[in-house]
Amino acid sequence: MPKLPSTLLVCLMFAGHLHAIDWPQWRGPTRDNRWPEKGLPAKLPAKLAARWKVPIGGGFGGIAVVSGRVYVMDRVKGTKEAERVVCLDAISGKTAWTHCYAVKYGKLDYGNGPRCTPTVHAGKVYTLGALGHLYCLDAKTGKVVWSRDTVKDFRGKIPLWGHSCSPLVEGRRLIVQVGGTPNADLVALDLDTGKEVWRSLDDRPGYASVVVVDAGKWRQFVYFTPQHVVGLDPTSGKRLWRVPFEGIEYDVSITDVVFADGVLLASNYWSGSKAIRLDAEGKNPKVVWEGKKLSLLMSTPLVGGKHFYALDRFKGLKCLEAATGKILWENEHVTPRGTNPQASLVWIGETRALILNTPGELLMVELTPKGLTNLGKVPIIGKTWAHPAFADRCVFARSDEEIVCVPLVRE
Repeated sequence: MPKLPSTLLVCLMFAGHLHAIDWPQWRGPTRDNRWPEKGLPAKLPAKLAARWKVPIGGGFGGIAVVSGRVYVMDRVKGTKEAERVVCLDAISGKTAWTHCYAVKYGKLDYGNGPRCTPTVHAGKVYTLGALGHLYCLDAKTGKVVWSRDTVKDFRGKIPLWGHSCSPLVEGRRLIVQVGGTPNADLVALDLDTGKEVWRSLDDRPGYASVVVVDAGKWRQFVYFTPQHVVGLDPTSGKRLWRVPFEGIEYDVSITDVVFADGVLLASNYWSGSKAIRLDAEGKNPKVVWEGKKLSLLMSTPLVGGKHFYALDRFKGLKCLEAATGKILWENEHVTPRGTNPQASLVWIGETRALILNTPGELLMVELTPKGLTNLGKVPIIGKTWAHPAFADRCVFARSDEEIVCVPLVRE
């Protein structure tokens, strides 16, 4: 077969993006760690080759991929310390634009770089830095549309490990944790101007992101703070209910709340979990099970039918019945054991999932209430806690040194 001209090959690769599923925000297209891509392999091969590798600065923040562009944040050090928003071409890895602004991390713990994933929506990219610098940028050019300094504008408090709550788009509003006062732990801002629409809650800022829970008869924001699990009206920000959550040391409410079989699950490293059921109107919360049968740190669980698949602090990956908390299996150590176990979990079908663990190994597994089946493991990057992005049959992963694009299907 004759070799295709390089220009034609590039055109064909770009054509694939016309039908590709983007990864526009934290935890994917529907913000629930699901990648509905077709044509993925049934198992991982022994080796995967990177399409490209590009040097990058430090950061725990995830990656967004939209319309053939890759968006990521990092921190550069030297004579002028700065955070950056970097836009790369998904095919070549070449830099399309960079937005840079000065920061001073000082004694910020684990201060390698930004923690939040960019949110790309309607031609704009929204980013929140570790110190509360909030930007709305033009997604094509990187030009600043508007910005807010959340510390100055909302008297915002910076969490011990920096802001980690990824911005959420809801209608014409951007929902952001700023940790402000008075009553401004969360704020809703106009997408186009950055003007305040509403503010809500006087809780301390944590590290979890706001989620939208749609139960059919009711739809609301659910948010896990260091003090409560809270339900909010998306239009007004009015608090609908809250459940106290005691014993969370260092304010490490990190994992997002997940919802399965009518049960909301929030869990932390120190005091374990609370599983909450609301009534038919989305109010009157009741704790249906709680305790240390599940203790999470950074890894948000997967929801599969009536079950949670979750990375426990002690017992590795485990499966629990949502309604009862019954442990069906555990001790599947998909990432090395230690003080801070971390792995990013993403569904690629009804029962198959991809896992990127701390050493930078990509695993494919089958998860059912009966157990875990391994379907391959291959290293793709160095040590990482950052959530990868998945688009165009590729994995986009980053460490503190580089970002890589790794196709899962042979090119």
